[in-house]
Amino acid sequence: MRHIAPTIILLILLLSACTRSASLDSTSVIDAVNGPPVAGFARVTEPRPFVFPDDLGPQPAYQTEWWYFTGNLTDPNGDHFGYHLTFFRRGLTPGIAERESAWGTNQVYMAHMSITDVARERFVHFERFSRGGAGLAGATSNPFRVFLDDWSVAARDATGSQMQLVAGEGDARLNLRLASTKPPALQGEQGFSQKGREVGNASYYYSFTRMATTGTLQIDGVQYAVTGDSWMDREFGTSALEAGAQGWDWFSLQLDNQYELMLFQIRHADPALVQYEAMLIAPDGSTRRLATETMQITVQETWRSPHTGVSYPSGWQISLPDEQISLTLTPHARDQEMSTSIVYWEGAIRIEGTWAGQPVRGNGYAELTGYDGVRQTRG
Repeated sequence: MRHIAPTIILLILLLSACTRSASLDSTSVIDAVNGPPVAGFARVTEPRPFVFPDDLGPQPAYQTEWWYFTGNLTDPNGDHFGYHLTFFRRGLTPGIAERESAWGTNQVYMAHMSITDVARERFVHFERFSRGGAGLAGATSNPFRVFLDDWSVAARDATGSQMQLVAGEGDARLNLRLASTKPPALQGEQGFSQKGREVGNASYYYSFTRMATTGTLQIDGVQYAVTGDSWMDREFGTSALEAGAQGWDWFSLQLDNQYELMLFQIRHADPALVQYEAMLIAPDGSTRRLATETMQITVQETWRSPHTGVSYPSGWQISLPDEQISLTLTPHARDQEMSTSIVYWEGAIRIEGTWAGQPVRGNGYAELTGYDGVRQTRG
């Protein structure tokens, strides 16, 4: 359940650079996102089988895809860190075009990276763009790898369940090893995730919900040895949200009872059309799609960004009464705003609450879009 809007903006930025235009028209961005799909790309209209590790790699039949990593880590002193690393691919025309020049391509890539240092109240974030040619950016299936310049995610074993993340900008760097402790969780209906009422407005979506993580993290030039848990989201499709969608709130929650919970709401101008989704992942890796008729996501506080002036929710009460789950979510740091070519909030959160009457704690990540007054959409 991730961004389509950034990849549209990536395309516009690249085209703008060619025409020497430095400005973006937000209306045209939204029109592009919500326009009809480009003919020739596959649409997501029904469940399909997943094959691993093949489905880790690129899916050029679909217009848009992403590989999304977030995690909560600690160093030996107990200092807490969050990180976020994402790669997006957008096809300008269907398939992979054969070009005489190594620079010729119909694929564009974008990547985002951020690090949160909770103890020192520091948050840094970066963005990169590139064409998918001349060795500047790309993705492969066997072995799995996606990269943009020297930022990369690569499989460390034949199954792709173990990965190496490497990325950095200036004196902020990530070098992490991830090993999934559970099988892929197929979100929605066996990996078929509907994002609106129209046929084809959907994506194929799965997650590695608990990936044991070790390695090093560097911020402000200081390197820390870290351990913790990561979460990977993988989506691909050719779609847009329906008219009236205003943005989304997405949460990945890793709890100390070894359960994970993914949930999101797509906000809509018509409250009756707000869409909810929730998936529970058990300690043994089995999954269960949850009924959301009684689910409530209640905002407890708000935070106004000193950088952009945008106001975001900054604390939530999550209630799933049918599951006897009540959780309070609090940002590890209020300022985790991504002021990139689009403005959104992506940050580490702490969890406290009760689960079937027993106390539970944990960490997770939240993603908040559409709060800047410009309607943004994702797959």
